[in-house]
Amino acid sequence: MKKKIFIPIIAVVILFTTVSFKSDFFEIAKQIEIFTTLYKELNMNYVDEVTPATLMDKAINGMLEDLDPYTVYWNEQEVEDARIQNSGTYTGIGASVKTTKDKITIIEPFQDYPADKAGLKAGDEIVKIGNTSVAGFDGDAGELLKGSNGSAVEITYKRQGKTQTTTLKREKVGIKAVPFYTLMDDNIGYIVLSKFNRKAAAETKSALEDLKLQGADKLILDLRGNPGGLLNEAIKIVNLFVDKGEVITTTKSVIEKYNKVYKTKSNPVDTNIPIVVLVNGRSASASEIVSGGLQDLDRAVVVGARSFGKGLVQRPKKLTYGTQLKVTISRYYTPSGRCIQALDYWNRDENGDPIRVDTEEYNEFKTKGGRTVYDGGGIMPDVEVETAKFSPITTALLKDMAIFDYATQYYYSNQLEDYHTFKFTDTDFQNFVTYLKKNGFEYETETEKEFAEALRRAEDDDLKDEIQQGYNQLMTSIDKAKEKALVSKKAEIKSLLSDEILKRFFYRNGMYNYHLDHNPEILEAVSVLTDGNRYEKILK
Repeated sequence: MKKKIFIPIIAVVILFTTVSFKSDFFEIAKQIEIFTTLYKELNMNYVDEVTPATLMDKAINGMLEDLDPYTVYWNEQEVEDARIQNSGTYTGIGASVKTTKDKITIIEPFQDYPADKAGLKAGDEIVKIGNTSVAGFDGDAGELLKGSNGSAVEITYKRQGKTQTTTLKREKVGIKAVPFYTLMDDNIGYIVLSKFNRKAAAETKSALEDLKLQGADKLILDLRGNPGGLLNEAIKIVNLFVDKGEVITTTKSVIEKYNKVYKTKSNPVDTNIPIVVLVNGRSASASEIVSGGLQDLDRAVVVGARSFGKGLVQRPKKLTYGTQLKVTISRYYTPSGRCIQALDYWNRDENGDPIRVDTEEYNEFKTKGGRTVYDGGGIMPDVEVETAKFSPITTALLKDMAIFDYATQYYYSNQLEDYHTFKFTDTDFQNFVTYLKKNGFEYETETEKEFAEALRRAEDDDLKDEIQQGYNQLMTSIDKAKEKALVSKKAEIKSLLSDEILKRFFYRNGMYNYHLDHNPEILEAVSVLTDGNRYEKILK
């Protein structure tokens, strides 16, 4: 009797599964055929000449546009760039650069690498590489800076309006995950972890063990500005401080094979050392796995500002001709069950923008020891510090390169002999405000965007003339509010300006050393660690 009932049920399930698969397969095949014939006819018949590769790139990007921004198509060169980022080594001039249509701007020359040895400075604009003009190059001209170890390249660049030429030899460049660590106050270890490449866990472990040998019995782990990287490296780093077998993150997806539980696999280095983790609005992804894991396990106090809020996991999938699709496969959850994704890309507003989770909709979770934590918008620090925050105006200044360009001007107008004596004064800040006005810096707030959209709708409803005067008054009020915002966010802006200026004169090492005595977040971390009662109270 059981067989008579059970076998037909199985048959029905298989039938529906097969029908569903065939239906999906037919729909996919149908859409591909439509696209192929359209692509062919467009290339053969369009009135102007079109480039097949360009059309295809635009078609692919259009297909991915409405998904999350982390699901992207990589051409062969982008695949190689990702490999370099993850491996931590490449052969080139040893500088971070920004490539635009007609120039390559040196963002930061790395100390003692070819660009630095040749005298290139942050702010230099490369206009020619060898005999190739950057403006006339069809493709990413930045790739021309890479080449075989020991090969020479002539570079023509502009500095402060003057054109200069230099020749340098490319070298193998190591990208450190831990660019700096030191012992503070004889017993506090300080480690900067800037990225999660394949060296991250090993370099962090090496720094930790060295600091312990020097006498460190407390630790500050600095993840500020760390955009993330390899998930497995994040698990290994948490494992340095927690026992083997602890759940650090869980990934969940509609695809069963991507539902995984990630546990620590090794014996820890130190499960008792008090830890403060520093985060800010640019700490994302793997940084949030580390900070969220240590917070949920009551293993560290988190200090700074709310992290970025990227709770999505990507995996590269190989395509033909050396290309890849980096596709979001799952969401990750911290040990307490939190998903800290801040933006909902699957539910968008009427303008097509992803919806940010409202604070009223955050869900409450409990840490291992019973503390209350929340999901929905990054890792919220246990101790907030104002200077660690990134307000809309600060973000706009960074995006517009206003802080970078002002630091370039400051570098060529001032002399600094010792980072210990440096101070970015209120007078310097006022000079920066004047610089912004002189150079026409502007940014659009979310409020302005909404009002502008309302004005466009009013025009459709034939109401524009009636409300234009009121609209103009509102814009004037917003402009005044933005000017006040620039002053009210002085602390965080001064902090970023100081960092950019210090890097110009004393490289990153000088900037990090200056932070030890002056950075508000680090000073707060030291305060938490040196007050045992306060540290324990926060974790309880």
